[in-house]
Amino acid sequence: MEDSSHWKQTKLSLERPYKNDNGEHLPTLLDITAEGELIYEPKESRAKTLGDNLRRIFTERGADFFEQNPPGFLETGVLRSSEPKEQANEADEDDSDEESGESKPMTVDELFKMRMEIIPHLYIAHGELSHARDLLSLILSSANPTASNTDLTSLIPALRPSQPSEPSQPQPSKPTLSATIVTKPPPIIPLQAFNAPTPADRMERTRLRNERYWVDALRIRRGNWGLTPAPLPFGAPTGKGADKTTKDFVISYGLEESPPAFRRRAVAQMSYTGHPDNLVFPHRQNTRLRIGVTSTHADGTRVVAYNDTSELPEQEGSLEILKIAQREVIEQEIFAQIGKEAGTLPTASARVSERLIHIDAAQNTELTFELIDNKTSASEAVNTLDQAKCDFIYYYLLALLLRRHAYHKQRRLGSGSTGIPAHKPPTAGAVQVQQQQQQSESPPILEPVIHLLQYQVFCRRVEIELNAACGALNKAGIRTSLRFNAVKEIGKELVNLVVDQNNRTTTVGGEATLRVDGRYVYDPTHDGLSVTLTAHLSQATINILSIPELCKLLRDEIEKIVLESICTLGRQICGDVGAVWFVDMNRCVGRWEGCVLNFRVVEEEHFEFSCVVSRFGRKGKEPSLVETYNLSIDMPILTWAKDVIGRSLLEE
Repeated sequence: MEDSSHWKQTKLSLERPYKNDNGEHLPTLLDITAEGELIYEPKESRAKTLGDNLRRIFTERGADFFEQNPPGFLETGVLRSSEPKEQANEADEDDSDEESGESKPMTVDELFKMRMEIIPHLYIAHGELSHARDLLSLILSSANPTASNTDLTSLIPALRPSQPSEPSQPQPSKPTLSATIVTKPPPIIPLQAFNAPTPADRMERTRLRNERYWVDALRIRRGNWGLTPAPLPFGAPTGKGADKTTKDFVISYGLEESPPAFRRRAVAQMSYTGHPDNLVFPHRQNTRLRIGVTSTHADGTRVVAYNDTSELPEQEGSLEILKIAQREVIEQEIFAQIGKEAGTLPTASARVSERLIHIDAAQNTELTFELIDNKTSASEAVNTLDQAKCDFIYYYLLALLLRRHAYHKQRRLGSGSTGIPAHKPPTAGAVQVQQQQQQSESPPILEPVIHLLQYQVFCRRVEIELNAACGALNKAGIRTSLRFNAVKEIGKELVNLVVDQNNRTTTVGGEATLRVDGRYVYDPTHDGLSVTLTAHLSQATINILSIPELCKLLRDEIEKIVLESICTLGRQICGDVGAVWFVDMNRCVGRWEGCVLNFRVVEEEHFEFSCVVSRFGRKGKEPSLVETYNLSIDMPILTWAKDVIGRSLLEE
């Protein structure tokens, strides 16, 4: 199923970037002046390059280059061999000497030169004759296996040029046909004997195969893959004087700071087939890492989402196969490290098996890591947001693994303290203790992911409670607004959380602002590391450790806001009669001559509330008026309170 989401096209590449985000070519920076001006490498056009090449032809080969060669030499690719001027002059001098008929003795240099020219040809002729002799011996021996050596040696001189020799001795007559002796002519040599592959053909095929091997090796090295000499084959001589030079390469595609077990596994060998899949992976497991997030909704339904594992290249060449194999080894290392850290999580429980890790990350949220085969079909995404969350976890794990490797490299190069004095050689126990200490101090890769999932669930629950409180106040006619920001850090700070090796105590955080009637009332800030809230109120700052505590605080604030609003309204209405309005003991009291009003807020579910008012007169202690307001009434609470106060003033 095709998906046009831009984040699915994101790929991690090790090659040097040559285009920016807009697809424009990045120029090569040559220098930076003192004024800060950037000087880039000038871009040469194709027409200028072609002109330079044509100019070089006439400069190096002469202006009459096309006239010296016959027509059509460009199509055939054959140039007329022109003799140098020095050879032409020597030939003219030799011709003049021959015409004069004078013979000059050869010097020592000329004799040596002639010898060096003739001897190679003589060696070639000697080798050809030797091969011809061996070939004839082989053919004759296969044709007549019972023939003696004297017959072979007698046939070879017959092939030489005729020379005057002494008359041969009379040969004994051939035996006649009888009952005991049967003779027959030698068989005809088959034509297949002359069509057998010659050693020259085998040498040519070997040469072409070796050239393809080196071309593949250079292509792989140009792709920034590590080539190391291959070990000697099994059974090769390793004694003194033996040739221990390896003739093959081994490709190491593992990460530099990976554990030795994964580096030994990330090895590929090159074959001589010349096929695109000429790489041999002796330890490849053909597995992928699939990350799943299971969410349980309020109605009990479970939604499972997985990351996208269908990113395979259309044409699998040598370099693409290496990238896939490297990604498999990296994912296996991540899975192994997650299995080690899963048993030590302080805030989550985990179940670990050979190919599956199940973690109860947060409330109603489960996280799974599974190694699946490459041929396993990818499951369709139920929710694109959940699949995007899984993809983010996958790439976040890659970044955390690189941070862990950078920390190990820093410790290995000596920039970190080792804990062992330099003048004292470390013992085996000290080295083991040091390795355990480094493992415990290494940046984790699973704990940050669990913190993010817990923080997301925490922020979602906090936002639900704040929205419910804001909705209840707006329903009561009190204008309330909420601004909720789950992540307050900027992009650079978020990147530093992963890149910085020493940053292990800080994580993402957010803030929320609740405004009532345009006034700043409630400002909680939340931290992703401890998953806690800090409420900045007008009177104090309170640390909130749980959601029920947050709900209790919000109900108290709603009650306080409603009573203070009624108190302010009563002071505005009863200012002429000398009334006294105040808020005390979770109630709002209005008192003037002959009347006492008592407003009280009653809490209900989902932050809904009701307001009960009682009026006491001069006649008795029992209230003469009791009215109740709830949110089901299509009237703002302040309008209802204004009507109650107005009727009380008129009755008095």
